[in-house]
Amino acid sequence: MMIRTALATAAVSLVAACGSMTPTMPAYSQATLPATVQVPAGNRVAMETVGVGEITYECRARANAAGQFEWVFVGPDARLLDRGGKQVGKYYGPPATWEAMDGSKLTAVQLAVAPAMAGSIPLQLVKANAAMGTGAMQGVTYIQRVNTQGGVAPAAACSAGNMAAKQVVRYQADYIFYKAM
Repeated sequence: MMIRTALATAAVSLVAACGSMTPTMPAYSQATLPATVQVPAGNRVAMETVGVGEITYECRARANAAGQFEWVFVGPDARLLDRGGKQVGKYYGPPATWEAMDGSKLTAVQLAVAPAMAGSIPLQLVKANAAMGTGAMQGVTYIQRVNTQGGVAPAAACSAGNMAAKQVVRYQADYIFYKAM
């Protein structure tokens, strides 16, 4: 009986201790990413977000190819959520702009892309331009787009008959923001 009581007391203490612990998220690792989209040494993760939204494409005549047409990327419109699902910003364009809920925002220059899984937009590395306003985007040096799902150009036909038509496709991607150490 004493052993059973001691075990029960220990179990209750362990559950209580675990319940009061704050869960910690493992540090983001870019080790499995292609080298072309890895952020250079000397930068650390400042914020991890999940972009959930849409990308708009427009049917246009293909440049330098008479009589040929293609879906052309027009711009994104997504909510940026933290890992808990709370909106912390938005991503829109053109030009591609990441804006925090505090009003700080930035644009960036694409440095590299790498293939993602079939049916998904590529992974991407961009170098941030100086932020406008003070807040979360201030000091961001690089942004990675990883874990992409969807977002590729529509499968629908693009021809002279529907030139200038727009199609919206859903997508999701992680946007990892870095700052210099």
